[in-house]
Amino acid sequence: MASSSSNGPGTADGKSEFRSKKPKPENRDESELLTVPDGWKEPAFSKEDNPRGLLEESSFATLFPKYREAYLKECWPLVQKALNEHHINATLDLIEGSMTVCTTKKTFDPYVIIRARDLIKLLARSVSFEQAVRILQDDVACDIIKIGSLVRNKERFVKRRQRLIGPKGSTLKALELLTNCYIMVQGNTVSVIGPFSGLKEVRKVVLDTMKNIHPIYNIKTLMIKRELAKDSELRSQSWERFLPQFKHKNVNKRKEPKKKTVKKEYTPFPPPQPESQIDKELASGEYFLKASQKKQQKMEAIKAKQAEALSKRQEERNKAFIPPKEKPVVKPKEASTENKIDVAAIKEKVKKAKNKKLGALSAEEVKLKMEADEKKKKKK
Repeated sequence: MASSSSNGPGTADGKSEFRSKKPKPENRDESELLTVPDGWKEPAFSKEDNPRGLLEESSFATLFPKYREAYLKECWPLVQKALNEHHINATLDLIEGSMTVCTTKKTFDPYVIIRARDLIKLLARSVSFEQAVRILQDDVACDIIKIGSLVRNKERFVKRRQRLIGPKGSTLKALELLTNCYIMVQGNTVSVIGPFSGLKEVRKVVLDTMKNIHPIYNIKTLMIKRELAKDSELRSQSWERFLPQFKHKNVNKRKEPKKKTVKKEYTPFPPPQPESQIDKELASGEYFLKASQKKQQKMEAIKAKQAEALSKRQEERNKAFIPPKEKPVVKPKEASTENKIDVAAIKEKVKKAKNKKLGALSAEEVKLKMEADEKKKKKK
């Protein structure tokens, strides 16, 4: 009994010691566990991860429009070269207008066939090869947004699609810079290539634009989010207080109705019965006339209307022959006696100017100078 009593508390103490010795998890913030550390990159999938390869062959095919035939024929060797690095076969059928990609025995990456399928889809959607080949990278994805069925009216659809592109493509360029994505708007689809976070934002902007929400509102929100993401302290906080709240204003262009109905005053008595045609004829005395007399009256009324119309037409024709009113002739004002020019004085001035050249001596001064020079020579 003593031994059992002595072992009892010992075992209890041992359990408590064991529990206390268990390693406790470190107290970390949830934000630290959720955020990806800077500079971290997922390791690439290599042949060592799947040495035996794939069990079955899989392939995908897609059609392309006629206008893409020339470009695809030109860049197809580059497509084959890019896919051969991942051991994928690519065939171009110009007769059927289709592109096909399929795996081989050497293919080790099971997801690369999905990327190859996206590559040929993007090429068929008018995306250039230089941008479409980026889809083969691990950190790049694509999204093809179908916008053709979102708007029923064709003119409205074209306007909203042009609003997404913006003047000279400025709206599209701003969206590309904010989301780090390449965006291609062609026909009834929008092709997007870039990181997953950017694809989500672009899809939201495109769908909102087709729902008649201007893209500038979403671009402003993205710009604010971009600045907030730079601050490490705000990562774990809610950003709703910083983001702008745009209220939908349903402003009616025409506040007042075109036709205003004025309510008449209520009267318990019914309105008087309108006079019939017979009552009117009885009042005027036409009812008692003969058929020939009635016919004669009608003819006279028609002739009176014709004469009136003819006179109006004649007046309009005669308007072209009415001469316009002439302006009154303005008599020229006589020259004032004070400002009369003295012609004789001007002639004398001209004569003096001819005789006396600017910067030269007059004729009399020249003669005097000549005589002085001769006297000097005689003295010598």
